[in-house]
Amino acid sequence: MASTAYATYEQQTPPRATPAVGLAGFVRGCLDGMRSALEWVFGTLTLIVALAIVATIPVVQLLSLGYLLETSGRVAREARLRDGFVGIRKAAQLGRIALGITILMIPLWIAAFLRFRAQLIDPASRQVQGWSIAVGVIAAVVLFQIVTGCLRGARIRHFLIPRPIRSARLLARRDTYARARDAVWDFAVGLRLPYYFWLGLRGFVGASLWLAVPISLLAVASRLSPPAGGLVGLLGGALMAVALLYLPFVQARFAAENRLAAMFELKAIRRCFARAPLAFLVALALTLALALPLYLLKIEIVPREAAWLPSLLFVVSIFPARLSTGWALARASRRHAARRWWVRWPARLAMVPLVAFYVFLVYFTQYLSWYGVWSLYEQHAFLVPAPFLGY
Repeated sequence: MASTAYATYEQQTPPRATPAVGLAGFVRGCLDGMRSALEWVFGTLTLIVALAIVATIPVVQLLSLGYLLETSGRVAREARLRDGFVGIRKAAQLGRIALGITILMIPLWIAAFLRFRAQLIDPASRQVQGWSIAVGVIAAVVLFQIVTGCLRGARIRHFLIPRPIRSARLLARRDTYARARDAVWDFAVGLRLPYYFWLGLRGFVGASLWLAVPISLLAVASRLSPPAGGLVGLLGGALMAVALLYLPFVQARFAAENRLAAMFELKAIRRCFARAPLAFLVALALTLALALPLYLLKIEIVPREAAWLPSLLFVVSIFPARLSTGWALARASRRHAARRWWVRWPARLAMVPLVAFYVFLVYFTQYLSWYGVWSLYEQHAFLVPAPFLGY
């Protein structure tokens, strides 16, 4: 009986993991975590570069604005900063494909360059014919490797490590085309490009309505003689300061609720400010401070070929500003009562010199910018980065 009971207990008790297995699992978990973290960092860098390139293309740049608005909206809704990093894994996948294709194209570029040099010396030589054949063969191999690399999983090793037999079998399967087509379609739909474009377009229109009158008054003031120019400039500066107090937060609230009417609901923003005045102060200061360095890039016109480089700075600086505005609204949404007056009023008064200093600098940038008075309408902190187009 005792032996039977002991056997039953032994069968019911799960075996303990040996130290070797536990250590191996721990190491495997650490490696998986490091791999995931590296993929996240790579995806973030890829996303920043992609947004910078998109931001230089007229009309298409509304996608960049829409994405930045979506980041602030998600943080405001979910109350977590990590939710503002939208589509990082998809960006990492696109980055892997771009990097793999770039590496595979290096031999083809070298062969094409050597053929070009041979043509300069003697277009009818055997070297030109040989390099032409080499270019054709390398191009076919590279194309095969790119297609099969994408079909095998689109990781770097799939592009760099050839598996010709396995790849040929994969291409010979009947369902390969249908599966690839469906995967590409699902990936493209998952990017939600129409949604970001529509969000960016409405955000652009709403911000333009906020800024049109103040900026126009500032632009007119620079053309008028005193004292009319001074009075018009003061009026435009005052209206611009009021717009700056609200615009970052109404844009974030618009993105969070996906309603254009939210761009003009000032009472809701004032109630949110009363519940989180210090967070609003920090978000406003960060938004204005990160926008100022970008005005230095407007002193000289940027060549069209290098337009994406200043846009890279645009994305890097505006992205944390958008996250901060969403964070401020999220903190306000978690509180139900307004803060005490001795917290609200110092924060409110501290905002006044911030916006006044920003308006002062923005007004005088028209005398430094390549585009002159028209640079006043290029408010990259709230609109698209139009001033960085070298046309």
